[in-house]
Amino acid sequence: MKNYRIRAVALLSVLLVAASCGKDNDLYVALETEQDDLKDQINDVSSLVALQLLKDNSLATIPQDPKNPITQAKIDLGKLLFHETGLALNPKQEEGMKTYSCASCHQAKAGFQSGIKQGIGEGGSGFGLFGEGRVIADNYEATNIDVQPIRSPTILNSAFQDVMLWNGQFGGTKTNAGTESEWTIDTPKETNALGFEGIETQAIAGSDVHRLKFDPEMIQANETYKSLFDEAYPNIPVEERYTKLYGALAIAAYERIVVASEAPFQKWLQGENYALNESERQGAMLFFGKGQCYTCHSGPGLNGMEFHALGMNDLSGSDVHGIIDEATKKGRGGFTKNPDDDYAFKTPTLYNLKDVNFLGHGGSFSSVKEIIVYKNAGIAENSEVPQNKLSDQFKPLGLSEAEIDQLTDFVENGLYDDNLERYVPDALPTGQCFPDADPQAREDMGCN
Repeated sequence: MKNYRIRAVALLSVLLVAASCGKDNDLYVALETEQDDLKDQINDVSSLVALQLLKDNSLATIPQDPKNPITQAKIDLGKLLFHETGLALNPKQEEGMKTYSCASCHQAKAGFQSGIKQGIGEGGSGFGLFGEGRVIADNYEATNIDVQPIRSPTILNSAFQDVMLWNGQFGGTKTNAGTESEWTIDTPKETNALGFEGIETQAIAGSDVHRLKFDPEMIQANETYKSLFDEAYPNIPVEERYTKLYGALAIAAYERIVVASEAPFQKWLQGENYALNESERQGAMLFFGKGQCYTCHSGPGLNGMEFHALGMNDLSGSDVHGIIDEATKKGRGGFTKNPDDDYAFKTPTLYNLKDVNFLGHGGSFSSVKEIIVYKNAGIAENSEVPQNKLSDQFKPLGLSEAEIDQLTDFVENGLYDDNLERYVPDALPTGQCFPDADPQAREDMGCN
């Protein structure tokens, strides 16, 4: 009897294990089928490989300007120069000396955007936690403040666009071929004539626009910077090496490698099948399907290279500094002077959008969900944009509330790289505080 009981218990155990394995196997098959559904959905409009920011996890696969090949030496130099407040040597007021940097309006903690609606370079005070605490300094004359007339676009994933700014005015090749008549002499747009792509052109022109100065004597006096410039540009004559052009090209090389490659969706594309949770996966299905998001937000950066008029508001409100001119309001048309381009703005990347509370070119939306609801309704909020100028892509989508939530989850979390600090230096060779170094910012950041 004892042996019979032992054999019965053993048989029961086997049956239970078999049943359990069967359920697990069914679940595994179901999950794999769902993964295949998303892969099929993506392959209908693109491919898994085409959407990868880093193919084979290699920086060599990132697009680069043939006139400015990416090297590790340039990246290392540019990473420092981008954050270097010691380059703020051309302020309009003495108080601004060495207090701002490129990163003043493009901080990693804000997804490499500005933490406020209007980015402030010179004339700003404070930082807060992620740039949200920056305000106009009390001791600054209004005409001397370097404040942006449009929301500062992120540099994140910008390597996948060949022109820069919301109107695409920077870049002397490809998309801007045929716009030469608008490269006005004695304006920043003249920099396009150098023949670089957008990132390089913006870095060169932006150095002057935002009152930075590459002082060859200062650079050579700093052992670290001199060594980095020498390593990055060994074949450039010494008398030209430590100048704005080569400093800006190093900044551009660095900006090109700032990509959200550790976002869950990117991990999923690289083969981690369960990097996306169920809600995010459903959102991705909508993104590449019913939501039609991919018709505009395409390519690895989900930023595309087209300009669309979506009827969004420009910067407005009592907290806006300066006057927003007509050229800025007209977006691409304000640059090209082609009426067909009026009110169209460059398609931005959708990665790391939940770090700030101002979205859209005019900062008129406070969350990703607000924008999705807006696009789902397909009704323009800006009465100044004529109906016949709105993009054909701007139309009601018919998404349910549940689908809006799933799509929001995918964009906010599936496209969120939580490790952008890897692109920020630990310290600067000058010992300066960064990204801002005014007294209040130093206090906010605990930087002496």
